[in-house]
Amino acid sequence: MSNNILFVFEGEKTEKQITDNLTKYFLNSDENTIVQCAYCNDVYELHKVISQDQDLDTFALLKEIPQNEASLASYKRSDFAEIYLFFDYDGHDNLAEDDKIKEALNFFKEETSAGKLYISYPMVEALKHIPSATNFKDLKVLAKENIRYKKNVNTETQNSLKQIKKYTKNIWIYLIELHLRKMNFVTNGDYSLPKEYIPQQKIFLKQLEKYIKVDATVAVLSSFPIFLFDYYGYSSISNFLAGK
Repeated sequence: MSNNILFVFEGEKTEKQITDNLTKYFLNSDENTIVQCAYCNDVYELHKVISQDQDLDTFALLKEIPQNEASLASYKRSDFAEIYLFFDYDGHDNLAEDDKIKEALNFFKEETSAGKLYISYPMVEALKHIPSATNFKDLKVLAKENIRYKKNVNTETQNSLKQIKKYTKNIWIYLIELHLRKMNFVTNGDYSLPKEYIPQQKIFLKQLEKYIKVDATVAVLSSFPIFLFDYYGYSSISNFLAGK
């Protein structure tokens, strides 16, 4: 099987900007080719389609989407060793149901099969929603209402984080460390770098237990640093954060 990796995004703009910049520092070896495509809908619709046909192949579904015609035209499923899906929690969506998130995470749990699902809380813009490093640990937002999150992020975040396409290695070090510490705090109550893999299912269950079911909020958390931690492991990410 090929070493190609397929990244599947909910949208076509912000996620692509993140990946285009991210691959300057990660996943850029001669051994890997990153192919990007978009589902052009939310995780709730994805779950709806998949749940209606358990035999439906993820790649076949994506290839039928007009926006992917050019990017996937020359590929078949066997061309990809791994599939990763990046979607938003987006709890105010008309189709939003927490049970559907659970089912989707349990279905999309293997990158070498149907794909591995990563969820950003509440949306992809969580990556840059850092008003300051000191208060990020406790930063949460309403999860079930349309709070115009994208606009709020642009207003609240630090100026150096607003333009993703200009992110430097130092900015990635800053963001990765903050989001990994936050992930460990949400799941284990410890605001330090995690040393072991934390499943997406556990992150969601802790979001439910500590935030969503308590005051209808979510802890702001991006899936991209978490993906990097899962992909490279503690030692490699620690070396990157140390500037090695």
